[in-house]
Amino acid sequence: MERWYLAFATLLVAAAGVLGLRAVRRGGHSRWTVWLMAGGFVVQLIALNERGKLRGQCPLEDYGEILLFLAWSLVLFYLLVGPAYRLSLLGLFTAPVVVVFHVVALIPGMMETEVVKATELDPWGETHGATSVLSYGAFALAAVAGMMFLVLNKQLKQAKLRTGLFQNLPPVSSLIASQVRLVWMGLVLMSVGMVSGYMMAGERDGGDIHLNVARAVWLAYFFMMIWYHWRGITPKRFSVMVMVFFVGSLTVFAFL
Repeated sequence: MERWYLAFATLLVAAAGVLGLRAVRRGGHSRWTVWLMAGGFVVQLIALNERGKLRGQCPLEDYGEILLFLAWSLVLFYLLVGPAYRLSLLGLFTAPVVVVFHVVALIPGMMETEVVKATELDPWGETHGATSVLSYGAFALAAVAGMMFLVLNKQLKQAKLRTGLFQNLPPVSSLIASQVRLVWMGLVLMSVGMVSGYMMAGERDGGDIHLNVARAVWLAYFFMMIWYHWRGITPKRFSVMVMVFFVGSLTVFAFL
């Protein structure tokens, strides 16, 4: 049943992207984008709840569930941050990423059909899994905002000032501010996840390999932010770094 919910959520998010694109081409913006993304978020939550009932714990045990949780956290941060910064086009850029996550999660074999229900819960493990994937949602949306900045920057250089996309893109300052806030939010969540992970693993072996990779990801983002606040980074370079770091950080899932 959860696969049907996931497919329905995919349709809602895809419709949000299509309507947003059509509105941009006409020189305006679509209010339906936010509502359809919110509807997709609710259906994602239902799908996660169904998987959670099957698992008897937070559904993060296979790659399909991880992708679904990551897509849900990406939409969550979009709904939290987008309206606050008046980033009306953020949904247009976010929707394709969410659809890709959903489509990959729906590939046969990505989401286990034979599920063994957990008999007992590990609070540290549940906290580690949930906050870690939530942090990646924040990093993912920061990367999407970075992509928006690069598009805006390119249109400025090419003097394409009358296109519907340019007229609807938010100010550069809003894009950079949203990236900074999202990265810090991701770092806080990842910090909680790492502490929980080390408590879960214990001090016997210093944690397993994916925790060490996560620590490297955390350090990369942290020193990038220190560099940004202390010495300053050009908006273009900062946006590129946010995007590159997110793509590189996905390697942590290879060690789960």
